[in-house]
Amino acid sequence: MAVTFSDLHTESGLKSLDDFLSCKTYISGDQLTRDDVKVYAAVVEKPGDSFPNACKWYECVSSHLAASFPGKAAGVRIGAKGAPVEEAKEAAPAGDDDDLDLFGEETEEDQKAAEEREAAKKASAKKKESGKSSVLLDVKPWDDETDMKKLQEAVRSVEMPGLLWGASKLVPVGYGIKKLQIMMTIVDDLVSVDTLIEEHLQVEPINEYVQSCDIVAFNKI
Repeated sequence: MAVTFSDLHTESGLKSLDDFLSCKTYISGDQLTRDDVKVYAAVVEKPGDSFPNACKWYECVSSHLAASFPGKAAGVRIGAKGAPVEEAKEAAPAGDDDDLDLFGEETEEDQKAAEEREAAKKASAKKKESGKSSVLLDVKPWDDETDMKKLQEAVRSVEMPGLLWGASKLVPVGYGIKKLQIMMTIVDDLVSVDTLIEEHLQVEPINEYVQSCDIVAFNKI
């Protein structure tokens, strides 16, 4: 919302400015903007000590403007009283605001739009990077007495977003022992195979059947 300051060439006008700046460093936001330059132009001279907030703000704006105009000034005095901010705004030719860009500052709307564009760009990049992988897993039982049907049921009972179990078969290992070889498809951003093994397949109650798990193949889809 636009703020209006009137009669900044008078004590009452400076008092309203001083009160406004009691908890602020700048007129708008937390950095110097065109609003500060406009109000600064309407203040005839540096406010006195009776207006500490306005005085501190005036010195801050002065230092920024001095850095932007490094040439040595001879000094001038303006005899006429300063016009109120609103009147000065009405008298300014169309397009002056667009031409006055001492510091190349963005408005709050510009900054918000830039942030939204950046967030959308990151989301789009992440979406492109997110892919799927096909994983072949060896699941080994404790011994030849392990119920392989229950082992497979226990493995497939693990459910999590981005995990899809596929085909499986029992493969002889030796000494009457068989291992379960099972395919699964995962969404890379959602499923970590190491976490799946360590925190799901090798903990109770599944570890009653599963002795160990190994990744046989890991292919991007």
